[in-house]
Amino acid sequence: MKKRLKFILFSLLLSASAFVVNAQANFTKIENYKAYYGVATHLPRELMILRSFDNYGKHYLLLVNPQTLETRIDESDFYQVRPMSMTQARAFFITTPYQKALKKAEKQSVAIQDAGIEAGIPKETGISLTADLCPSHRPLDKVIFTDLIAEFKKVERPVPVALSITGVWMRQHPQDLDWLKKMQANKEIYITWINHSFNHRVSLKQPLKENFLLEPGTDINYEVLETEKAMLKNGLLPSVFFRFPGLVSDQQLVYRITDLGLIPVGTDAWLAKGQQPQAGSIVLIHGNGNEPVGVKDFINLLHSKTQAIAKKQWLLYDLRESVDEEFEDTTKTK
Repeated sequence: MKKRLKFILFSLLLSASAFVVNAQANFTKIENYKAYYGVATHLPRELMILRSFDNYGKHYLLLVNPQTLETRIDESDFYQVRPMSMTQARAFFITTPYQKALKKAEKQSVAIQDAGIEAGIPKETGISLTADLCPSHRPLDKVIFTDLIAEFKKVERPVPVALSITGVWMRQHPQDLDWLKKMQANKEIYITWINHSFNHRVSLKQPLKENFLLEPGTDINYEVLETEKAMLKNGLLPSVFFRFPGLVSDQQLVYRITDLGLIPVGTDAWLAKGQQPQAGSIVLIHGNGNEPVGVKDFINLLHSKTQAIAKKQWLLYDLRESVDEEFEDTTKTK
């Protein structure tokens, strides 16, 4: 009985420590940040390891729960660690929603635009909202978030939203980033942070096959890992999602991203292009001030759903939950 009590207390302390790391830490002296795969075990939980790094003399892991797609940062000492290759780790968790989502994204990798997961399957009518924060000299479109909160405050709080963020935007807009973090800290919104590359380079002259991340000479590892480091330094928790700049990729690039453990996320409803959302759509707008038409269309959509929102007949869904439900693991063996 005493041993069991000690185990329960240790588990509670572990959970509390992990929450502090995930919710509050700004990792300001990151060293040796790298892709690192394997299984981290603290019974009864088995998590997949995606990254490792050091910060002020302590060793940390970026982990994903393969059942829920939730990520966390913990000290490696909390776990029994079994290093593996990416192939071995994916095989270990093969029946989980996380691995099924990676596999589906790879199957949808041929198109030059909009590869990856385009929609989830929520239980009710509603959408998952994604807003891209590409490099821009214009300020954040705060109206997106203030109107979301106003519409959903009585039925859904915090309001879930996924933000695709670039390293350059974080560097250019520290005050806007702090505003978003404050909104999340106040439980007004809940943000899933999507990696959108560091530089988000684009050419107005080059064809798509040589544009964005397909630009010759692009260092994909840098674009992905430096963005994650910038997130951590700013107190953000990287998710397992990645959005290609311009939604442009080729099959080889998709596999480069999934080999880093990230799930490419596309859209079936880019509002500024006139695409209309359906139940389960992953909606795309830009919140960086560069796409007023898309923002206006979303605000109009939001206001048109006021009565349905009040009756909980039209909701916003956490991107992770939408994807997780589509690939739900019925065996739960891992």
